Amino acid sequence: MESLRMIENWPVPTAAAAVVRADGTLAGSYGPTDRRFPLASVTKPLTAYAALIAVEEGAVELDEPAGPEGSTVRHLLAHTSGLAFAEHRVVAVPGNRRLYSNAGFEVLGDHIAKATDIPFAEYLRQAVLEPLGMAATELSGSPAKDGVSTVDDLTRFAAELQAPRLLADRTLAEATSVVHPGLTGVLPGYGHQKPNDWGLGFEIRDGKSPHWTGGSSSPRAFGHFGQSGTFLWVDPDARAACVTLTDRAFGPWAIEVWPALTDAILAELSQGRSSPSGGTSQR
Repeated sequence: MESLRMIENWPVPTAAAAVVRADGTLAGSYGPTDRRFPLASVTKPLTAYAALIAVEEGAVELDEPAGPEGSTVRHLLAHTSGLAFAEHRVVAVPGNRRLYSNAGFEVLGDHIAKATDIPFAEYLRQAVLEPLGMAATELSGSPAKDGVSTVDDLTRFAAELQAPRLLADRTLAEATSVVHPGLTGVLPGYGHQKPNDWGLGFEIRDGKSPHWTGGSSSPRAFGHFGQSGTFLWVDPDARAACVTLTDRAFGPWAIEVWPALTDAILAELSQGRSSPSGGTSQR
């Protein structure tokens, strides 16, 4: 895809990216797609997917108690448990505010580990990584932010998010629909959003502005970005997903260039210029 060549002008030492169609084929790629990068919060969708598999397996239930008093697994996944960002400290009544929380995902990982009697990193490997062939991906610490992966591996996950094999269609549809609609909150790096819509572990694009996706992204687009300069989005209307990993921390540079890349990708997809063979573009 020619649009991926825009990355050549990004102020980053190294970047890799790929666009995956809804049928799982590669529309294009850029850079060292086999290089492992820290994911930061792009870890969360992987953790969420493992949690949803645990729900389908009957190990946990979405509405069972987990975390602070009054909180459930659903609250933890939707960032509405009331836990603070990085501290295991309650700062709101569950369900009342959208408080983006690493602590909440750490509590979630502990809850699943206890329910399954399997360390969460191992459960993630068995439930998600191994079945999808994501051999270069691992979780070395917090289920909120300590994943490491490659673009090659995450394209497999992006394909799964468009045509699930490990989850029922209805489960993924629920996870990528707004949970507790109407709640306001801060989207890290982009300020206060009203509403600040999330699904179960996935941020929903809706009408947020400013945002890290493109101005032409569908309101139904969902995904996550990470403070290590990483993102993954799926746009059901475009029938495609994009994975981008870099080795420069998120900052003003990303706020400037990410939306432009997404808009260029979506424009190219809509014009049908990407070749069936992949149109790979390497740095």
